[in-house]
Amino acid sequence: MASITIDLSDSQLQKLQELAGVHGIALEVLLKASLEDWTNSQKSDFLDSADYVLKKNTELYRRLA
Repeated sequence: MASITIDLSDSQLQKLQELAGVHGIALEVLLKASLEDWTNSQKSDFLDSADYVLKKNTELYRRLA
């Protein structure tokens, strides 16, 4: 498994630790879950946008084919 290092301000770290504590999970678990959610939503947003463009321009693409 790969690892990365990021620099956080003391206040950012404190906020993340507090959030993890509220949910009763380790900070690492919170960060991994957050990154997974973010990457999945980015993929979903792209696919939604691509579907919209393809549907909107169906007639144009048919004419160009």
